[in-house]
Amino acid sequence: MPNIQQHAQIIKGREVVADDWSVLRLEEAEAADSVAVPAGKVILPLSVWQAQRETLLGRAGAGEIGVWFAADELAASAKDDLGKFAVVAVDFPKFSDGRGYSIAFNLRKRLGYTGELRAIGDVLRDQLFQMQRCGFDAYATRQDRSIQDALKGLTVFSETYQASTDQPLPLFRRHQRDVPLEHSDIGAGI
Repeated sequence: MPNIQQHAQIIKGREVVADDWSVLRLEEAEAADSVAVPAGKVILPLSVWQAQRETLLGRAGAGEIGVWFAADELAASAKDDLGKFAVVAVDFPKFSDGRGYSIAFNLRKRLGYTGELRAIGDVLRDQLFQMQRCGFDAYATRQDRSIQDALKGLTVFSETYQASTDQPLPLFRRHQRDVPLEHSDIGAGI
């Protein structure tokens, strides 16, 4: 029997909302091609989608199927199907594993995914601001932590220096500085 995880609430955008999706995780002995996908809105492992694609296409068209990427999977492996999913999620197996940030960035910037991009797994308040910068817009935080406290993580900084998915221009391109004429080198005023 597959492991089904359900969050009562998630952060979507910048507010706490009810979550009507469940996340399917394979048990060690289960095979992607034979696992039973439960009814309702389900976010599947990429391997299950790839193994059962033809069977699940109708449900995906009805907005009932999402897919999640493990930290060691490439975003490009589902590039032809991204438009079929109501939700795409990226799993963070542990707090210190940052590979999911690259997956999110690639989904948004290189593959042009515009739908809901959700962080799942070991998601904590300290990560939310950077996750948002990489393209995430929904967060299923750890259930043993306060979701209201985690929400504060999205507004921890008021300004960013670097360009990213949420702000394509770096700070020095966004603000005009008063630079004396004697400073004509390219780095003056930064």
